This record gives sequence, C-alpha cells and structure tokens, in this order.
Amino acid sequence: MPKKKNHQRVTSHGPCANSYVGPNEFDNALCIAGTHWPKLTRPWIERCFRYAWPPAPMFEEILKDGYHCVPIGSKTVSNGNLLEWRLSFSQAEQKLVYNMNHTQFLVYGLLKIFLKEIVNDGVEEPLLCSYFLKTTVFWMIQEGSVEWRPNNLLNCFWKCFEYLIHCVYRGVFPKFFIPQNNMFINKVVGAARTALLEQLYHYYQTGVSCLLLSPTLRSILEPAFSNLTLVIPSAEGHDEAVVDLDSIVWRETSIYVFTAKGLSQYFILLSTVDKLSSLSLSPYHTLTLQYYTAYILVRMAFVMVNSTSYHTLRDLYNVDRIFCNMVTLASRVGTVSHSLYLALYYCRTGRYNEPLRVTYLTKQRLPQPYILYEGNVDRQRYSEAVGSMSLSRKMKTAWADNVIFTQNIHFIEELILEQEVCKQNGIYALWIPPFVLTEMLLVLSHYRLGNRSQYLQSLTHLHTLLLYDNGRYVPLHLRNLSWQILGICQHVVGDLHGALQSYQESLRQEQHYNIQTATENSVC
Repeated sequence: MPKKKNHQRVTSHGPCANSYVGPNEFDNALCIAGTHWPKLTRPWIERCFRYAWPPAPMFEEILKDGYHCVPIGSKTVSNGNLLEWRLSFSQAEQKLVYNMNHTQFLVYGLLKIFLKEIVNDGVEEPLLCSYFLKTTVFWMIQEGSVEWRPNNLLNCFWKCFEYLIHCVYRGVFPKFFIPQNNMFINKVVGAARTALLEQLYHYYQTGVSCLLLSPTLRSILEPAFSNLTLVIPSAEGHDEAVVDLDSIVWRETSIYVFTAKGLSQYFILLSTVDKLSSLSLSPYHTLTLQYYTAYILVRMAFVMVNSTSYHTLRDLYNVDRIFCNMVTLASRVGTVSHSLYLALYYCRTGRYNEPLRVTYLTKQRLPQPYILYEGNVDRQRYSEAVGSMSLSRKMKTAWADNVIFTQNIHFIEELILEQEVCKQNGIYALWIPPFVLTEMLLVLSHYRLGNRSQYLQSLTHLHTLLLYDNGRYVPLHLRNLSWQILGICQHVVGDLHGALQSYQESLRQEQHYNIQTATENSVC
C-alpha cells in the first residue's frame, strides 16, 4: 500500500482550508447541503426557462443536486458575527463549465490569461479575480448575444470584455445565481474602480491586439499576425460593428406595437413596466422597458384627452397639465422623435406657436448625420457622437422612430380618415416618417397663424423631400402615406391643383396601407 500523503501548507482561504498534497492544491470547506432552492434564486430559475440555458437535462440535474451553505459572513457587514452563512453554488458552476462548448471554454481560458498576464500583472491586490470571468462567460452564454464559433473566437472574447468593462463602469457585477447580489460592493469602488476602468478602457481603445501584451498569447498570435492577409480588428472596426448591432437592437426593440382598451388597461401596462424595472435587467431589457414606457405614456395621454369630459375650465386645465407632463416625460426617455407627440397635441388644441417651437427643435436634431433611422446612419459620426454611451442614452440622443398612430386614438383631425380606412382594412397602426410629420406640423401651424411665406416654404421642403429622397428619410413602403400627407397639406392651404397631383402620386406608390379609399375621397 502506498503511503498516504498529508496535507501541507494549510492556510485559511475564505470559508475553505487551502492546502497542498504534493504539487496539487486543494480547497476543503465544511458545508451543509440544501435541495430546497430559496426564493432568492427564483430570478435565475426563471432566466433558465426563458433562455433555455443550461439545457433542460443539466438544469434538472442542477436543481436536484441543490446547493451548499458555507460558514462565512457577508463582506459588507463587519460585525464579526461568526454565525453567518453564505449560499454556495460551486457544484452547479462546475456543471455549467463542463457544459461549455469548445469555443466557450477557450474564451474562458483566454480571459483568464488576459487577466493574469495583462490586467493583474504586477498588481499586489488585484480587484478582479477569475471568478468574475467565469460569471461573465455564464451571463454571455445565457443571454445568447454571442455566436460561439471557433472562427469567431476573438469577437467572443471582445464581447465578454465589453460586458466586464460595462460592469466596472456601473460599479455593479450581478451574481449569476442571485443577481440581486452585487459582487463589486465594497471591493471595486472609489478611486480603485476609477483606475481600473481607465486601465480597461485603454485596452478597449487598443482593440483586440492588446492581447499581444501577454507573453503566452503573443507566442501564439504573432505567427498568425505575421500573415499579411490577416487583419487585426481595430477600435474603429469595432465601432462599425457596434453600429450594426445597435441597428439590430433598435429594430427588434421597436418592432412590437400594441393597443389597450381604455385607460385601465394602460394603467395595468404601466404598473407592469414599473414592477419589471425593479428587477436586475440586462441593458437590452432596460432599453425595451424604457422605450415602451414612453410608448405607453403617449397613448395613455391621448386616450385621456379623447375620453375625458370637461365640466369646468379647471377640469380642462388639470387634464391639459397632466397630458403635457406625461408626454414631456415620454419625450425625455424616448427617442428623438417622441417630442413630436407633444407638438401634435398643441396643434390639435389650437396653440400653434407651441408646435412651432417643439417642431423646430426636433427638426434641428433629426437631420444630424449621427441619427440612426431605419438602419441608416453615418457610421463614423455615430461612433464619434454616441459610441461610448449606454444603449439607453443612445436611444434618447441618436435614435429616431416613426411616429405611430395606433387604432382607436385620434392624434390629429387631418389624419382621422386615413386611420379609419386602415382600421377597416385590418391595419392596426399608421407609421409616419418623422421628417414628413415635422413639415406637416409646420405647414398646419404656420397656416393657422397666417404666416404665408413660412407655410409655403415648409410645403416646398416636403415636396422636395418626397421627390428626391432615396429612402434615407422616407422609407419606400411609407411613400404612399407621405404623398397623401403632402396632398392633405396642400388641400388645407388651398392649393387644390397641387393636392390633386400629390394624391395621384400617392396612388402610384406601393400601397402598404391600402388607403386608396381615403385618397379617392380626398380627390372627390
């Protein structure tokens, strides 16, 4: 029988006794096993169902095997209480690592080398540890925003690196199993966090070639980089990829349109959004909730105006004040074009100087080259203007959306007929390009104020836009409605010949909304 080896160099390491048996290192911890998962882990369980990761068989195995309680207190409470315990999911984490595919495991290893040989090189008390990297990979796998393919290895690494920078920037790193727990608290804080963020951002600006700072990785990568056909992604190339990703995120965020029956249902929707916003959310979830908060506020306000009866001037004043507050809030959290809803309301209520003020401010912002609309944008200017911003700030600063006229809500008298025809055709909303609506509001407001030269100028701008735009500001599928709007404006100001030509041009366009009946009625 071989002689049993004893544990050597035993030290305390958190809740564990760290020791060596020969060259092998071990962590031993006394713990209590648990199989009844606590409520704190409910968000993790729900996420696993939602994203289908880990796969069902492994997920069931993890739930069956349970977790452990280890005798170590919270680092955020320095009361010296030796009776505190912490939930440990090391067994489940081990199963998740075993479930990684080859690319995911390589990225995990790449991150560990990057941390050890670059970020923490020469640092006596590093802020980041390999556990953060493992958690980062878990989050990125579960969210499903990365293509884990061998030929996409460096891009996968970069996505994980971005997530890590984002967490350092916010000072919040949610635990994978209990996202309410911030693993950065009392650790990555203050001046140390600022210094770490500057260090990581320097690597970010360098691009993926920062990996050459690692001796281990340099020996592997340099032979490949000596190949003249290989192009190392730079910060600029990365920014271009960000533009494409933002465009996809924006399209998927704004694609859904819903209606509710009455104020009570909108209140329920708003309450639901409020409850969801208190959860630990990814940037994409936060963006979606922010967009639909603005969406719901606008529709609640117009439903309130359409359904409320005014018995006194005080009632009228109160509703008007509530409406303006709701739509102003929507314009602050929504896209650049959300302020046009406030201009619509002012125009509808006959305060024509106000829509001029709001519309001109919006018109100044919309044509900026960094504005992302229908996937069109100047890539370089977009990266320069908002490349480093969060998705939430990007939406408020540089994203423009079509103005949506949903069923059962009348936004402006001049387009009620078009809405009714769409409703009869089973179309639940009208999408109006913001560049078209701004000119419409300017024409109507200047006309009602008697500013002849100004409304004629706005008519000319709208006509020129429709004649020469190549789809950048007026998507092709919205041109029939846009020509119809020009015809309506010309009709209102008394240019009947011009209106007839615009209505006829509307009929020649692709009939996305099937509003021919409305066009023909306008001609008659």
